Amino acid sequence: MPIDSTQETFPTAVQTTQPRPARKGSWVRMLIYLVVIGGLGFIVWRIHKNQLATASQAQMQAAALYNQPVPVQVSSVEQKPMPIFLNAIGTVTPYMSVTVKARVSGELQPVRFTEGQQVKQGDTIMVVDPKPYQAALDQAKGTLAHDEALLRNAQAEFARYKALFDAGVVSKETLDADEAAQGQYEGAIAADKAAIETAQLQLSWCYIQSPINGKIGLRLVDPGNIITANSTNLVIINQFQPIAVYFTLPEGQLPQVLAKLNAEKRLPVDAYDRGDTQKLASGQLLTVDNQIDTTTGTGKLKAVFDNRDGSLFPNQFVNIHLVLEERPNALVVPSAAIQNGLQGAFVWTTASDAAGKSKAKIQPVKVALSEGQLTIVDSGLEMGQQVVVDGADRLRPDQPVIVSASRQQRAGQGSSEVPSSAANLFTPGSAAGDAAPAAARGQAGGDGGQRAPSPAKESK
Repeated sequence: MPIDSTQETFPTAVQTTQPRPARKGSWVRMLIYLVVIGGLGFIVWRIHKNQLATASQAQMQAAALYNQPVPVQVSSVEQKPMPIFLNAIGTVTPYMSVTVKARVSGELQPVRFTEGQQVKQGDTIMVVDPKPYQAALDQAKGTLAHDEALLRNAQAEFARYKALFDAGVVSKETLDADEAAQGQYEGAIAADKAAIETAQLQLSWCYIQSPINGKIGLRLVDPGNIITANSTNLVIINQFQPIAVYFTLPEGQLPQVLAKLNAEKRLPVDAYDRGDTQKLASGQLLTVDNQIDTTTGTGKLKAVFDNRDGSLFPNQFVNIHLVLEERPNALVVPSAAIQNGLQGAFVWTTASDAAGKSKAKIQPVKVALSEGQLTIVDSGLEMGQQVVVDGADRLRPDQPVIVSASRQQRAGQGSSEVPSSAANLFTPGSAAGDAAPAAARGQAGGDGGQRAPSPAKESK
């Protein structure tokens, strides 16, 4: 059989369908995911449960501390004489100030004063070399003597020629010439006398005298220098007793001051130091300037102080209290007790309840004048009431308080002077009314008074 006719046979492919094996890895991963998710959920649940427990414990602590007494410091409301005044910044100025200059030129001789000493009016303090002016005076006197001799001779000649004229010996012309010569000598003598007075005046100017009573300053020119008349400053003399203080007030306060000044003629003025705590001197308001400064809208006032003790010094800055009224029975509290809320000024007071425990109360007040450490209250308080001056930021209405006896103070205790570091008089406003507790707590505590004090602060 030929090869070409031979049919090639192929094995028949076995068409069989075999099932796919199961994927066990996917079930394992799913199980792992479930375990992880369950673990995370358990952790979140535990964290949330711990947070709830912590918050519950904090609330329990806050509730436990909420009604615990707060330690405060209190002061009694006092009734005492107090001034009502206007406050201003003043500058001390000499009542009189003279810059001494020589009225003649010449060499300055040794001075006759000690720098800083007190001098009286008329005391000789400096001398300009008087020799040239003494010589000028002597020359003027000599000229006067010469002209007086000529006048006597002219008068004698006139008398002789008058007799001869009466006898008809001389002419009228000769007599008139002699009379004119006599008049010339009389005029020369008058000029000589004026020259003598001028020379005497210039000679007296060589002896420089103090024009006022005051304190002499530092010497501006040393002896031996040639000074020029009316140009060289020699020394400055300031009058300290009395002494003046200039200060300004807003134009809105001037009518009140003028009305008081016109009614009482003199208004008391007190001068305090730069810190407005120590009283330096007491004086009187002298006058108010006759115009208002348009650039600042203020009026200038002048006060005069005796300054016997020298407590005021020129160009010193002082705080001025212009007293307008003296209140004999003013209610006074420490300024630290005054709080300000949405409805005005108020204070925290302490009062005992039926059980004898002290509790904090809000009391609206009407403030008349703040004097730094002290405040005058028009209404809202009574003498003897206790007001909180320390610890008010932790109070709420009806908050139990503890007042330590060792920390109690009285208004103004320890000072005979009225402390006044930043006193400002203002028009008293209306009463604060019934302040809302929520507003007051927001002002006093900053969080509505619901914040529980920490144990560390409570243990003070």
